Amino acid sequence: MTTPPTPPTPQAPYQQQAYQQPFAPQQGAQAGYYTSPIPVRPATLGDAIASEWTKIRSVRSTMWTLGVMIVLVFGIGVLSAIAVSFSDSDSDMDSTPVLSLGFFGVLLGSICVITLGVMTIASEYGTGMIRTTLTACPSRARVLSAKAIVFFLLTFVLTTVMTTIVALIQTAMLDAPAPTGKEWLSGTVGVGLYMATLGLLSLAVGALIRHSAGAITLMIGLVLLPLVLAIFMLADSLTSIREWLLEYSIPNQLSIFYDNSVATSGPSGWEPLWLMLGVTAVALGGAYLAMNNRDV
Repeated sequence: MTTPPTPPTPQAPYQQQAYQQPFAPQQGAQAGYYTSPIPVRPATLGDAIASEWTKIRSVRSTMWTLGVMIVLVFGIGVLSAIAVSFSDSDSDMDSTPVLSLGFFGVLLGSICVITLGVMTIASEYGTGMIRTTLTACPSRARVLSAKAIVFFLLTFVLTTVMTTIVALIQTAMLDAPAPTGKEWLSGTVGVGLYMATLGLLSLAVGALIRHSAGAITLMIGLVLLPLVLAIFMLADSLTSIREWLLEYSIPNQLSIFYDNSVATSGPSGWEPLWLMLGVTAVALGGAYLAMNNRDV
């Protein structure tokens, strides 16, 4: 005998339950809304500087570029002193400032500074990260200022330290008159300021062009092309143009800080730095206008 099936138990009617708050609102907050314990405040230039410092020190390109620069400035500077100390030209150092031997390493190191200056901003346009940067900090002026401050201080400190170390080694190795205080100041701090300003010019060009390879090529041409053109201008009718290119070429202006200019006239003393500052200020103004008026 089979047992009849048990009838299904009737379901209890659905009862709508009251919504339970997952957390209690903080004191002073509107009921039903969560208030974050993290204080909310407007972003400042200091926040942008901290962000740019984190970015520039955490990418591999910065380490490689600055590492190559250190090798060039230190290696070529010390090798120049060794070559002079083991040659007969050591006796000619009485008429040549001993710190001028560091010029060749700094000149080659300027290419690394140019490269890093361009990549500081142009690489973000290439990868699209500039959108994230401007979303977090919509102020174009604040972003450009933070990048400029971080890059300038990093390049200035590193260049000044390296030129000082190289200058100390060269002075200790060579039997030459000790540099004066003015020569020490211009050959270390002056060179550091000029190189950092040249890097800022590269950063501005990178913001204007927004293409790493194009901006780097343009800046290297700006550094080397005037001097190369002047060397090959042999016609007498081009004498005035040749002299102008020699006087205002970046390699010659950099050599002025070592008191070893290849031109007999033109800028002297700290004038190359003021010229570079003026050109860089105009370029940064153009970069700000371009960032402010163009979409990313």
